Amino acid sequence: MKIGITVGDVRGPVTLTEVITQARTAADAGFTTAWSAQAFGWDALTALAVTGTQVPGIELGTAAVSAPQRHPLTLASQALTVQAAVGHRFTLGIGAGIAMMVQNMFGLPTDRPAYRMREYLSVLRPLLRGESVTHHGETLTAVGAVNAPGTQPPPVLLSALGPAMLGIAGELADGTITWMTGPKTLADHVVPSISKAALAAGRAAPRVVAGLLVSVTNDEAAIRGRVAEQFALAGQVPEYRAMLDREGAAGPQDVAVVGDQNAVARHLQRLADAGVTDFIASPFGSTAEQDRAIATLADLASGSRHTTVTPAR
Repeated sequence: MKIGITVGDVRGPVTLTEVITQARTAADAGFTTAWSAQAFGWDALTALAVTGTQVPGIELGTAAVSAPQRHPLTLASQALTVQAAVGHRFTLGIGAGIAMMVQNMFGLPTDRPAYRMREYLSVLRPLLRGESVTHHGETLTAVGAVNAPGTQPPPVLLSALGPAMLGIAGELADGTITWMTGPKTLADHVVPSISKAALAAGRAAPRVVAGLLVSVTNDEAAIRGRVAEQFALAGQVPEYRAMLDREGAAGPQDVAVVGDQNAVARHLQRLADAGVTDFIASPFGSTAEQDRAIATLADLASGSRHTTVTPAR
């Protein structure tokens, strides 16, 4: 299991220079990937394009950008631009978005999310390969092509939690990205569902990328209390709530990776044993607390970009 790290807004308000610094720190520490989420600040794709021109030697990925706000022709153009800018180190992670935000903030429809995503990916993947599309579907119209000479299509990961979306991820994407999903749910639901769909479609074993908050501490109760307070709304989002219920978790605080170095190592081993191929660590807390988590995770990664946590046999 590879270990990557979040950069940018998900760790708190930062300047663009600080985003670049976070990625450089991750690369120097030996993390495999720096992941940026689309939140309410920096544009994740643009930030990674800028970052990648200044930070070599680390994979860069979005985890994730919401598809409804970006037409496939637009997103394909953006993604290929990032891919070219960073020297083909980019992985495009997309999702249907949190329904209440997509609808209430952008006024966009959120019905039939799996159907919409199937249509979206059926258009996006050819566009990323430089192919022309003529699509007049129920939820999407796309006519045209994206011309980005010399650029390789990036891998595409789909943020998928429910059975229908996991099936689409296995069939049409290169893997999935989860957030606030615990090891039991990953082992019993996410990994088997997407793997079955990929096998049925004749595709390679999917990449399973799991993101969780991380804090290295001797006061576990206090940290979990702060997570519960700061991420209370996230724990009520239906998409995340369903996964927390599967895990038997009261809230995000119960699936966060919290404890001393040995406890963190044990949690990461559980994720590897569940079939997770990539772990996204999102350091939680103050700058000092985040630095402590990064140092511990770097130790667990043995200081190598390619070191993995091996699933138990």
